[in-house]
Amino acid sequence: MDLSQAEAVADVIASNTSASHRVAMNQLKGCFSKELSSLREQLLEMASLLELELDFSEEDVEFAQREQLNGLVETTLQQVQRLAASFRQGNMIKNGVPVAIIGPANAGKSTLLNALLGDQRALVSPIAGTTRDTVEETLNIGGILFRFIDTAGIRKASDEVEIMGIERTFRKLSEAEIVLALLDASQNEFDLLNNLEEIIQRVDFDSQKLIILLNKADIAVIDACNKNVITINNNVSLADYKHNILSISAKEEKGLEELKSLLLELERDLIPNADSTFITNARHLEALQNAASALQDVRTSLLSGIPTDLVAEDLRQALSAINSILGKDLGLDPELILHTIFSRHCIGK
Repeated sequence: MDLSQAEAVADVIASNTSASHRVAMNQLKGCFSKELSSLREQLLEMASLLELELDFSEEDVEFAQREQLNGLVETTLQQVQRLAASFRQGNMIKNGVPVAIIGPANAGKSTLLNALLGDQRALVSPIAGTTRDTVEETLNIGGILFRFIDTAGIRKASDEVEIMGIERTFRKLSEAEIVLALLDASQNEFDLLNNLEEIIQRVDFDSQKLIILLNKADIAVIDACNKNVITINNNVSLADYKHNILSISAKEEKGLEELKSLLLELERDLIPNADSTFITNARHLEALQNAASALQDVRTSLLSGIPTDLVAEDLRQALSAINSILGKDLGLDPELILHTIFSRHCIGK
């Protein structure tokens, strides 16, 4: 068992959903370690080719050209970058898919959070601006962990503390994977669209999912609520924004099951297969980023004609970063390099 597998033991114990348990078990079984070992073999192959240039240039040896080395670097770099990119999804599986509840003051954001959790977690009152800081809670829905973030209501405020809360609202919006735009269905069309526009202009539709929720359907006239749905769909669709829209009543807990089903559907788009190899450890992410940076330096050096000994140093940095994840002293040991050279190349015959 290497260090990455040992770290996975703690993740298995701490896992609180079926998805996070599967990811942790995959790491414990060595799926991540196997990929790292494969990367290490590729780095050793490159190291042996560089050593051929440095130490056996006078022999009758046909060592790899720079184009071949660059091809190996490119392949390895892509694998490292893919693993590093998986941290975004792995972190969602482990710590919860961040879902920001955003909307104007007194639209029912805290009521919605409490209704989803089945607990009075957030303070609720008819006074606009009650929530001035973010409140975060996790909820297991269908084996997937969601991290709901209740935020301060968006409105023009003069109170310094409330202004700070609204600034934090927009920051949490930018960090969320799914944005719940919660609107008051009893509002007139003008205010409704203005409040929605305030949110939409801050959503990154390339990386974030948007759900528009028309709350207070219990007090809004049905015809007026349906008209608002049509109005919003027409306006949002004209802008070519991908979105979903639901009418709910957080107070009466109506429409919440439909919301949960929609959240699970969107989660499947964010995390297509929880059985894939994901990294969930920030230490692993940093090491992979360091390895990618070193490999980019190797690639640049190869294309620029930098001396081989300097290229080899960048390669050592990449290999050291991979080794740090495994927790083993598996660097460019001379005997290991020589073994790789003699096992794969015809030397001294």
